[in-house]
Amino acid sequence: MGVLPIPARERVDRERMEHALAVAGTTPLVDVPVGAVVYSPQGLVLATATNRRESDGDPTAHAEVVALRRAARRFNDGWRLTGCTVVVTLEPCSMCAGALVGARVGRLVFGAFEPRTGACGSVFDVVRDPGVLHRMEVSGGVLERECAALMEDFFADRREG
Repeated sequence: MGVLPIPARERVDRERMEHALAVAGTTPLVDVPVGAVVYSPQGLVLATATNRRESDGDPTAHAEVVALRRAARRFNDGWRLTGCTVVVTLEPCSMCAGALVGARVGRLVFGAFEPRTGACGSVFDVVRDPGVLHRMEVSGGVLERECAALMEDFFADRREG
């Protein structure tokens, strides 16, 4: 797919985030609705995932980690996802940001910023820290309102229920 000019890249990022939002819509009802999609360097979908922490009883079953595991099985480079792009509806936490760095992901695109636990610029910046061995390109705030609305609606329903 190569490097796209900025307007084309922004359009592709929005289209991919729409896909991640659709994936987030399939999150089990007990879990926070987050969707993640991993794209190959050629733009093919390698994996999709939602949060499954509550439904699976697994503290590591965040959408990003589940998607990385699935993508690594398909990408055929062991655990490395070099050149791949991860698109996720919510800014990754420190665990997920560390997993993205460890997987050697080339690019991260996220939707809503997470001011309490975000580790890609909000609270920490794990993915761009000068001490990390692998750095990736990061684009945040893609379809931010739509992604934030997912979270707001989920937690509003919890407070009312």
